[in-house]
Amino acid sequence: MEGAKAEFAAGGEKDMTDEKEAVHLRRTIGLLPAVSFIFGTVVGSGIFIAPKGVLMNSGSVGLSLLVWTLCGVLSTFGALCYAELGTTFTKSGGHYTYLLETLGPLPAFLRLWAEFIFIRPAVASYVSLAFGRYVVEPIFAPCTAPTVLVMLVSILGITFVVAVNCWSVTLATRTQVTLTVIKTFALILIVIPGVMALAQGKTEHFHNAFESDSLVLTKLPLAFYSGLYAYGGWFYLNYVTEEVINPNRNIPLAITISMVTVTVLYVLVNIAYYTMMSADELLMSEAVAVTFANRAIKSVSSLIPILVAASCLGALNGGFFGVSRMLFVGGREGHWPALFSMIHIRRQTPLPAVLFMYPMVVFMVIRSGDIYQLINLASFSRWLFIAMATLGMLIHRYRFPQHPRPFKVPLAIAVIFTLVCFFIVGLSLYSDPWNTGGSCALTLSGVPVYYLTVKRQSLPPRLRRAFDYISRQLQILMEVAQQEVQTY
Repeated sequence: MEGAKAEFAAGGEKDMTDEKEAVHLRRTIGLLPAVSFIFGTVVGSGIFIAPKGVLMNSGSVGLSLLVWTLCGVLSTFGALCYAELGTTFTKSGGHYTYLLETLGPLPAFLRLWAEFIFIRPAVASYVSLAFGRYVVEPIFAPCTAPTVLVMLVSILGITFVVAVNCWSVTLATRTQVTLTVIKTFALILIVIPGVMALAQGKTEHFHNAFESDSLVLTKLPLAFYSGLYAYGGWFYLNYVTEEVINPNRNIPLAITISMVTVTVLYVLVNIAYYTMMSADELLMSEAVAVTFANRAIKSVSSLIPILVAASCLGALNGGFFGVSRMLFVGGREGHWPALFSMIHIRRQTPLPAVLFMYPMVVFMVIRSGDIYQLINLASFSRWLFIAMATLGMLIHRYRFPQHPRPFKVPLAIAVIFTLVCFFIVGLSLYSDPWNTGGSCALTLSGVPVYYLTVKRQSLPPRLRRAFDYISRQLQILMEVAQQEVQTY
């Protein structure tokens, strides 16, 4: 009997050892890294760039502050919907997984396609360009920084983030926590002088706050796009559900803590900006946070560009960390090349999924133009698919009322969020038909790709053999293998 027990114990230990040594993504993200992951990805370049875009399209100080508040509320509603989705469907992959489970494979594939082809390159390029600008411009002030140098520094920032995410999951999460602490300090450094100025009676820029000669209702969706871009990132934890410790508890808790904190800080930061700058001065500023620091906290104004650059780096890191998991899950489900679903045999990181985003992002950095056009280009498809995912959640609730839902968002919040998203997406086609139409066309270009490569698999045999051969050689070169343990 004792021998049988010993044999059973030895067998259990062997299974545990085998699982530890197996190639798979481990659950290493606790509550603090989860909060840092959301907060650190949301707070990037947006709060330092988007105030100009929100004001430009809303037309007045009062309306711009209202837009910032509503964007925070709307993003929190969306985050709560995604908390339900993340605890209902336990796979990583975020938008892709939820569309696949609720609306089917075609919308899910189009989300992957849009993310890889232009959403991720556009988002990462404008964050990295902001990083490059805040690193380089203080060196050349008051002269204009060379564009080529800004691009080179931007590419260096991207390279650093890619290297960290390829090297170690633990290193990437620790980097995120560190950068989150730095960017929190940056926001507080802006808020405190602003609150002090208000207390001293500096309210002249808030007089007649809602008066405007430049308000055009059709431009309001673009103001919301700029604001929502600054809040973008609340859904990134859902990309890594399989790596979150106790996701049923930590996902809703992390989302609630981070989004309430971000919304309060963002509104306070914008109020602080207006204590030192009029609407016209803010619109003329090339770097809003730096202009504010030069007027409010001259003694430490030289720190602001460094803190903003660190903030951008944190957003880049969170973006690569999260989106690589969506591509990883897409490869695992057969909707994306299988190489993307492989993990480095020693580093336990989804190396191919991280690495293959790199050239697309660098290309977009080199080719990028107006930063606000990039925001509009990426935002249309991103918000369309978010609206479709929450619509899918409502349909899934109706079709499968008995399905376990550890966290359930109130129906009114889900309906309001979905309707507002579709309204903003629809109206933006009228407000900026060129960029939003281009975004729509790029997304739909994935339909023939889906039917050729996934649905019917009608690629010529010679081309398929060549693709398989290249994949095998890359697998050997990168030392990657398929996941050996089911993590969902």
